[in-house]
Amino acid sequence: MLAKVLLLVVFFVVTITVGLSFRKRNTSVDSFVLGGREIGPWLTAFAYGTSYFSAVVFVGYAGQFGWRFGISAVWIGLGNAFIGSLLAWVVLARRTRVMTRHINSATMPDFFGIRYNSQAIKIGASVITFVFLVPYTASLYNGLSRLFSMAFNVDFTICIAAMGALTAIYVITGGYRATAANDFIQGIIMLFGIVAVISAVLAANGGFLSSLDALSRIEDASVSASPGIFASFFGPSPIDLLGVVILTSVGTWGLPQMVQKFYSIKSEKNINTGTVVSTVFAIIISGGCYFLGGFGRLFSDAAGVKTGGFDSIIPTMLSGFPDPLIGIVIVLVFAASISTLSSLVMTSASTFALDFLNGGIVKRMDERAQLMSIRVLIAIFIIISTIIATVQYKDGVTFIAQLMGVSWGALAGAFLAPFMYGLYWRRTSSAAVWCNFIFASAFMLANIFFRPQFPLMLASPINAGAFTMIAGLIIVPAVSLITPAPDAKLVQNCFVCYETPVAVKARESLGA
Repeated sequence: MLAKVLLLVVFFVVTITVGLSFRKRNTSVDSFVLGGREIGPWLTAFAYGTSYFSAVVFVGYAGQFGWRFGISAVWIGLGNAFIGSLLAWVVLARRTRVMTRHINSATMPDFFGIRYNSQAIKIGASVITFVFLVPYTASLYNGLSRLFSMAFNVDFTICIAAMGALTAIYVITGGYRATAANDFIQGIIMLFGIVAVISAVLAANGGFLSSLDALSRIEDASVSASPGIFASFFGPSPIDLLGVVILTSVGTWGLPQMVQKFYSIKSEKNINTGTVVSTVFAIIISGGCYFLGGFGRLFSDAAGVKTGGFDSIIPTMLSGFPDPLIGIVIVLVFAASISTLSSLVMTSASTFALDFLNGGIVKRMDERAQLMSIRVLIAIFIIISTIIATVQYKDGVTFIAQLMGVSWGALAGAFLAPFMYGLYWRRTSSAAVWCNFIFASAFMLANIFFRPQFPLMLASPINAGAFTMIAGLIIVPAVSLITPAPDAKLVQNCFVCYETPVAVKARESLGA
């Protein structure tokens, strides 16, 4: 117990110290929200990765999909690495950085408002962000509740209060610079932690080959009649596995808290370095989480999962390990959750303040008022998320859990296509953006209230979210082609930034 407490205390002290050290450098909205657009490649890459993976992945998704798909769940981690990280950086990073700086955009709704010349689209995007991002924020507490009750036997509300207070202190005082610096530290903890946990889990079953052999002997007639299916290449349900890969990998391309990391990139060199670092980080963390979850059936049986739910699988795996290792896991999951929580509340608060209040509720806010409103809203959003998490935990409100389950699909489904086409295609119309916003939000909300009426393949929120993203890539160009073209002068003003000549070295271009 002493080892576990000491690890947490050290983590708390370091995190708060980093936050306080940046408090004097946040003199403007740009510096507070985007770090002055001068964040280095390693910090940006780790900020991207730690915002991507949280307790939801380590405890919830790894346990659930490892149980459903066995060792083939590793495909999800590889998809996260090569599609959600590598390809996202290659396709989006440079264009996002160039255009958002050119049009002076600090948030994704602000980008939509300027790119499509519509204040209504800007407000609509900020409402979608608020509705679906805040409940998702509350979901971060669920994985922690399982681990803390196992390790410390403390009430869940103490865990949420500590997590919320810690996040509020360093985000409100240090802004994005402190968030990025802490993300780097927390990312290092996550890397060492996941390696230590995987090594211990495999050693408990005689090593990798022995663990794989034991997994191949497990049968579950309710899933598949094929022997050794949980140790197979594609697992018992390749189609469902593909849906998870699409949602958790392509989905990052449309999530505000992920895309806004590209806004703060400093230089071309940072993009190249960040692409490599972010991909390697995702291979280790996401690949490691799903690899670990794939062996969940060696530690849990169907009765235990039915009683405690999928979130109980990973804590059950770890419950028999020595206290120092459990302490490392606690800090690992705490670090993953804190980093994601800080990114979510920063995105929610800045979006609501800059895109909804400023120019909407309040006609004109000066720099100081905007900065103060963002800080106040960060505190408010943390309080709201802790209340939602506490209500769900104490009263078992399933509606909240369902809403959290569809939030990723709704956000990515609504924003991915309008954002990507907005960066690449001049013909994209505001009508197409509205159609996609309405379709994705309505479809995912319908998945909550009318799930029994959905086709079998789309009844799952995972598959439904993947469907909205793919559909958006068709809806936006189709509607754009049959609706009036956007103003040519406006579009040219946005895209002219890509035509600006820059000097490069001979190894990068032959020149004339």
